[in-house]
Amino acid sequence: MMFSEFGVDGGPAAKSLRPKFDIFWNHLSTHTGLKEPKQFEIQHLLAATIALKGIGGLLFILGSSLGAYLLLLHQAIATPILYDFYNYDPEKTEFNQLFLKFTQNLAFFGALLFFISMKASIPKRQLRKRAPKAKTT
Repeated sequence: MMFSEFGVDGGPAAKSLRPKFDIFWNHLSTHTGLKEPKQFEIQHLLAATIALKGIGGLLFILGSSLGAYLLLLHQAIATPILYDFYNYDPEKTEFNQLFLKFTQNLAFFGALLFFISMKASIPKRQLRKRAPKAKTT
């Protein structure tokens, strides 16, 4: 599904995301005991995910670790909500489609972790070896 408008209320993206978020939050609250904030609005979550993905992607392209961290945060928030395969019967085709997309996002999550670890393992400034001076006698 492609969404091309945001609107004041979040547009059609917020309307399609709200039921998935409610199911995710009910699932999360039964296992952890967390309660949904009273002033929570889905368009704020939608705007935050758009900002995280946009800014994180731009910074990641420029080689910044901060961009990778922002994309990790986006993946951690969006993946379990959007790809809720755990609410479907494994015999149905929706389960297979959602599980495939979920695992693809997990692979992307792992690739971001790999990028961050590789970026941290490279020293900021590698010492240059000086060429030995020729001795004159």
